Amino acid sequence: MQLPEKAEVVIIGGGVNGAGLAYSLANRGLSDVVILEKNYLTCGATGRCGAGIRQQWSTEANTRMAIESVKMFEGLSEELGHDIGLRQGGYLIIGHSDADAAQFKKNVAMQKSLGLGVSYLDPSEINGIVPILDAEGMGATCATWCPTDGHADPFHTTFAYAKAAERLGARIYRRTTVTGIDAPDGAVSKVRTDRGDIKARWVVNAAGCNSAEIAAMAGIDIPIKPYPKEIFATERLKPLFKPMVISFHDGIYFSQQEHGQVVGGISDPEAKPQWRAMPSLRFLKRMASTLTRYVPDFRHLKVLRQWTGFYDVTPDAQPILGEDEDVSGFMQCNGFSGHGFMISPSVTKALSEYILDGRASTLDMKALSKKRFVGELDREASVVG
Repeated sequence: MQLPEKAEVVIIGGGVNGAGLAYSLANRGLSDVVILEKNYLTCGATGRCGAGIRQQWSTEANTRMAIESVKMFEGLSEELGHDIGLRQGGYLIIGHSDADAAQFKKNVAMQKSLGLGVSYLDPSEINGIVPILDAEGMGATCATWCPTDGHADPFHTTFAYAKAAERLGARIYRRTTVTGIDAPDGAVSKVRTDRGDIKARWVVNAAGCNSAEIAAMAGIDIPIKPYPKEIFATERLKPLFKPMVISFHDGIYFSQQEHGQVVGGISDPEAKPQWRAMPSLRFLKRMASTLTRYVPDFRHLKVLRQWTGFYDVTPDAQPILGEDEDVSGFMQCNGFSGHGFMISPSVTKALSEYILDGRASTLDMKALSKKRFVGELDREASVVG
């Protein structure tokens, strides 16, 4: 399929945010939209993520985006005509210290002020949510619980967005590599690819860990670094628990999937930014040791597969969104630091509103522009590092 000579919007990246934005624009009548994906849809972070959807954050911006996204996720299967696999089993977040308790209480107060149904728990209440946990063995001092958090299928969600966007007239070009961006006089004009060039009014940088490279093509510097993140999946078990269990202190998260597998990951405190896709024995040992401290009954559990994805990490673990201040028509949609899937509905809605209306009704994108990195940062504390 030959590339068009021009398009109103060219989106670089075929993950959930690229596909979601194409749908959001086309659904509001702007069908002159092109997605350029260098490989296949979901080949990057979207297709390698843990699939969690969480509203419990420490910053108001992330919390607002997450709350709005959950509302949208709840109606997305019907809207797109395809089951996205949404399961709202909740998130149980474990604390391990007095500092965690203070931060969690602060988080819960902010989250409740925004209308989120969330609770602060004492250690004695943890097993009422997930009975198989060893609260003493994992050193729990507190927890927070939100029953409307959950999971969805990132593949089904992305493909549903993409198919709906195509039905409405958007075009998707796979196996198409962007090689350059023309931005004369401080405004984007053309995207160059290995299959030809496309003139564009808007260029959206939704390229995940490649976003810094794409931005540099337009003469823009953004502080995004790729961090490898490993995940494993176990053999199937009978249904034991529904919530996602997560600890920022230990850097672990795990849940039981619909078909019985336990899926989870753990951070490496010595991790450095790099492109390393091969799974490691180091991860497997650390994950197994920590998981069995949380759930001793898992000590005989068999691991069936293991893989590596990437976080596109910013200095404050919050995304870079909106039109670039230095290059007109260049939109940033990146730097999600591990939570791009879970806030994608609200992000793509806000970006589509900006492109079509000149402003986003639900999101202050100025606070999430790259300009914030020159001052003091409000770092997101609720992340698996």
